Amino acid sequence: MDGTVTISLKDYDELRNQELFVKDTKQALVKSAKELEVFLSFLCTRENISEYLEEFNNHAKTCRIRLIDGRAKIELLNLNNNETDQD
Repeated sequence: MDGTVTISLKDYDELRNQELFVKDTKQALVKSAKELEVFLSFLCTRENISEYLEEFNNHAKTCRIRLIDGRAKIELLNLNNNETDQD
């Protein structure tokens, strides 16, 4: 789509600030998911939680938790795969 839009500088600054806020929030979400992976991996060494993960995955809409070689991996469904697959 081609075209132009005219907005005030104030609105432009607010829009730009929201972009930075969203980027920061997204980075924090990815970091939190990584920390939760560590915690879930720890729990896997103490207890068999695979049946609970299946139940969680059946109800979850924004992520899936997979066990791979005894390590939990949280797949965030609304983010790019290149950010969630980093180790």
